Amino acid sequence: MVQLSTSVCLLGGLFGLLLLVPVLMALTPASMCTPLKTLNDSLSHRRRYMKHNFPINYTIRVHQKEVFKLSNINRMRLHVEGLDELVLQRLWFQVNQGVLKKIIRVMPERHPSRPYTAELERRFRDAEGVFVQSHPAEVFQQELPETIQDIWDHLTEEPDRVPESSWRFATPKFLLDNFCHTMHCLFSECFASTKAQQDYCGVSHWRKGRKKDLQPES
Repeated sequence: MVQLSTSVCLLGGLFGLLLLVPVLMALTPASMCTPLKTLNDSLSHRRRYMKHNFPINYTIRVHQKEVFKLSNINRMRLHVEGLDELVLQRLWFQVNQGVLKKIIRVMPERHPSRPYTAELERRFRDAEGVFVQSHPAEVFQQELPETIQDIWDHLTEEPDRVPESSWRFATPKFLLDNFCHTMHCLFSECFASTKAQQDYCGVSHWRKGRKKDLQPES
């Protein structure tokens, strides 16, 4: 009887752990998915607004840390100790906040892509607000891994204090491509059921990046 009771307890404990697995793996709160899918809907039109409405090879100046690609995420996952997905998601919001500001800044009031970009930024802010509300305040007060903190410091540095070697020129579409692809990678749970779902975090995908869209500042 004692042995049977022990077996039942072990099975019960195992069953309990199995129930917890989906909770532990669900890194993106369900509440995040609606604003992210709305954001994704806007991003699906980026080719029209970020390429066709700009001169050929038009580029804007951004901080090198704002060139945030799938390959950057892969390297950080491999080499940054103590890194979790929540930290990468926080970094994603910080990076793209600056990217959207810089794109809007170069557009005259009557630029045909300005309303689209302003709406994209509004939807981004909505998603960021839900992100913050979905986690305890203590999460955002935790110390970041040193490498991530270094990137964060560069992103929040005053522009006139950034050395010339840290600036890059990139096309608006290239920046929004990065925006979209890294979103699908870091918040993949929200897009798992979409048609033609791609593994944006996979090595085969991030190696497709095109070098011609990114140019060092001369």
